[in-house]
Amino acid sequence: MIQNLEDMIRRFCAYGLEFKDSYGFNHDWCTLIPALELAYKTSVHSSTGKTAAMFEKGWNPRLPADTLRKDLIDIHPTASSFKIMLDKVKHNVKQSMDDAFDYAKQKLDKSHKVPDVTVGDLVVVSTLKFNNIKG
Repeated sequence: MIQNLEDMIRRFCAYGLEFKDSYGFNHDWCTLIPALELAYKTSVHSSTGKTAAMFEKGWNPRLPADTLRKDLIDIHPTASSFKIMLDKVKHNVKQSMDDAFDYAKQKLDKSHKVPDVTVGDLVVVSTLKFNNIKG
């Protein structure tokens, strides 16, 4: 989990201190770190089936996307622009998280070897690394 978080932050900060994204928004990545944290804490983790916010606080925070209804007619242009920016940041963070998880999976799959042992084979087990054997 720490490696995934480190990879997410590395990808998030890879553009330099100030950058203009493909949608035309200017960003200072330091100010967007809370958005990355919120996206990470509110995403469901595959190993637990729950969000990090649920474990930390016992409830999931409401996101700005939850509070803006899509059927409203008159939305202030600044709020609409802010929502569009947050949606794009959420999409980019989700893509970064998926890339980080895929990278970690590839690294593990590359180093993981399937044993040549089948059920019924006789094997020798070394007990040198077992620290919990008493007696």
